Amino acid sequence: MRARYWRFIADHRVPFDNNQAERDIRMPKLKQKISGCFRAISGMEAFCTIRSYLATLRKQNRSLIDALALSFAGFVVSPLTAAE
Repeated sequence: MRARYWRFIADHRVPFDNNQAERDIRMPKLKQKISGCFRAISGMEAFCTIRSYLATLRKQNRSLIDALALSFAGFVVSPLTAAE
């Protein structure tokens, strides 16, 4: 039982904590703190969509730079689904 609690020391693929949700919302909260608010709902939605897209690609170990370059060229890289 104790070995499971300390697994992150020996296996560096295991995160120190199990708080991925908090890490995922950290950037929007930081942006809100710095600028005070989003000026429009559409701006907030665009920011959250882009952050979510990049976070998903990062979790799948996909190249963010390549995905962004293709997106700006008009070819959006689709994140892998759970079945892939």
